[in-house]
Amino acid sequence: MQGILPDGTAIAVKQLSSRSKQGNREFTNEIGMISALQHACLVKLYGCYMEGDQMLLIYDYIENNSLASALWGKEKTQLKLDWSTRRKICIGVAKGLAYLHGESRLKIVG
Repeated sequence: MQGILPDGTAIAVKQLSSRSKQGNREFTNEIGMISALQHACLVKLYGCYMEGDQMLLIYDYIENNSLASALWGKEKTQLKLDWSTRRKICIGVAKGLAYLHGESRLKIVG
């Protein structure tokens, strides 16, 4: 789902399945991990909501579905980007992965 905060910030809302036996644990793990990992090349977690079986995570909204389809997908889903912009995006992804892999105090990618 998508929404807008009162200050105009576009957000994405992820609803975790209440039917999952691991739902509560996944929810708290995701909150803990993402809030501990802050980097300019990673999506920001704004907050969460949990009441009864409702579990929501509120993130930065990223336009155009997946990065892969935006960069290299079918022509109708692909963004019209020059190679300089594509290079900057790829370098940002590499920086985010480098952070997750070795620069963060939490090791996400082994």
